[in-house]
Parts: sequence; structure tokens; C-alpha cells
Amino acid sequence: MPKVDNVELRPFKEQAAIEAVALVKSGMIVGLGGGSTASFAVRQIGERLANGSLENVLGIPCGVKVESVARQFGVPLTTLDDHPVIDLTIDGADEVAPNLNLIKGGGGSLLREKMVAQASQREIIIVDETKLSPVLGTHWPVPVEVVLFGWRSQVGYLEKLGATVTLRKQSDDTPFQTDQGNLILDCNFGPIPDPIELAIKLQERAGIVEHGLFLGLTSEVIVAGKDGIRHLAPGNP
Repeated sequence: MPKVDNVELRPFKEQAAIEAVALVKSGMIVGLGGGSTASFAVRQIGERLANGSLENVLGIPCGVKVESVARQFGVPLTTLDDHPVIDLTIDGADEVAPNLNLIKGGGGSLLREKMVAQASQREIIIVDETKLSPVLGTHWPVPVEVVLFGWRSQVGYLEKLGATVTLRKQSDDTPFQTDQGNLILDCNFGPIPDPIELAIKLQERAGIVEHGLFLGLTSEVIVAGKDGIRHLAPGNP
């Protein structure tokens, strides 16, 4: 289920991005998340570098698409190999629970996004208010990235865990492939009572590369909506 950019939500996304980029300081290594909301942040960083209000910022893109956006807006890039500790990452999310656990991967970059998140000292998530949810899985399936070899065997395993499984496809009906050449199975579990237990079961299965449950990684969520900007932190939603 790829992300769809809702034109009506763009002002909120831009507001959240501006708020997040205010946390970026000169000299930082910054993780650049994928998706439409995070792309607004990349543009803001590029504009601030161009006008001199930021200097010596290096970005680590979470995917090929955001890498292209960063180059377009003049954000200098580096790699996770060269900078294994990231000062700050700005990324989006598909669904945010009250405890700030997330479902991510609607854009297909969940593996790199999780690697960058785990390497980050601060993980800042920017969303519009429609992404808030009482329980993960209420509004969004869990993307599960699987290797091509034997991928149909993963469908049966995921169905036994309670999911309705859909192979993600592109607009031409061919299978969507991640930047690593893997497939994504969008798994609708419905509301997930215990995301940690589910994450463990997904991690135990050979052939599952990564999943879109981002648990305990969020430093702060910046939410933009009709009533303005809110900052949510763990333990103080």
C-alpha cells in the first residue's frame, strides 16, 4: 500500500517539517527519511544551507528517492559507513500509537529507515494529525520485506499469525521491489494488541528481512493539524 500524497494535508506536512528542521544545527549529520512529509524537511534543509542559516550539514538518505530529492535541493550527502552515529534523523510515519510506537514502510524504505533510526541519537517523526491512532494496525497494514526466494512460503506464515496478506504492486501491476531488490507483503493484522510479541515472531522467520513495526525508537513526534503544532514525547503524549 504505497503512500498517497493528499493535497489537502500538504500545508500540515510542511508545518511539521519546518518545525523539525529548526532542530537541525550546523555541523550535524542528519538522517533523511523517505516519504512525502520527510521530503518537505529535506527541501527546508537545502534552503537553509543555501541562505547560510545552516552550514556543514551532511545528510544520510534512507532511500534512492530521497537521495534524489536531497541532490535536487543541494543537501550534501554521506553514508552510514562513513558516519555510523547520526545526530538527528527526520522521518515520517504511516501510523503513530499513543506510546509513539510506529508503523512505517508505506514508501518501501523500511529497512534503511530502521537502520538509520537505530543509528540516530534523536529520531524525530513528523506527521499530520491523520496519522495518529489509538492502536497500531487500526488504519494501516504492517509492511513486511521479504526476499524473492520462496516468498510465497512467507504468506502462509504471516496468515497463521493472523494477517490478511497482499503483495505490494506498482501501477503497472508488477511487483514492487525495494532498493535492495526485495518484495513487500502488506499485512493487515487489524488492531495489534501486542506489537512487541508480533515483532519477535516476524524477526524469528528466515526470509523476512525486516518489518514496519518501529518500536521504542522515537525521540519525539511533531504533529501538525488544524489546531496547530504539537510535540509528543515518550511518556508524555
